[in-house]
Amino acid sequence: MKKATIQTEPLTCPSCVQKIESAAKSMEGVDKDSVKVLFNSSKVKFDFDEGKVSLEDVENAITALGYEVVKSQARD
Repeated sequence: MKKATIQTEPLTCPSCVQKIESAAKSMEGVDKDSVKVLFNSSKVKFDFDEGKVSLEDVENAITALGYEVVKSQARD
């Protein structure tokens, strides 16, 4: 499992957090228990199985919801 952090544009409301969290948790390969969306810092943190989902897949899911991804990184 890799650990990832995605920085988004500033989040403006709690429903933004819920939408992003739900989208990430619904993706196969993302560890649902590890998903945390930090409202104050506009960061999405999660663990994922690189064999099932890519960091780019999660970025695309966030972008599809209408949120801009500012930067992202993954580490072992």
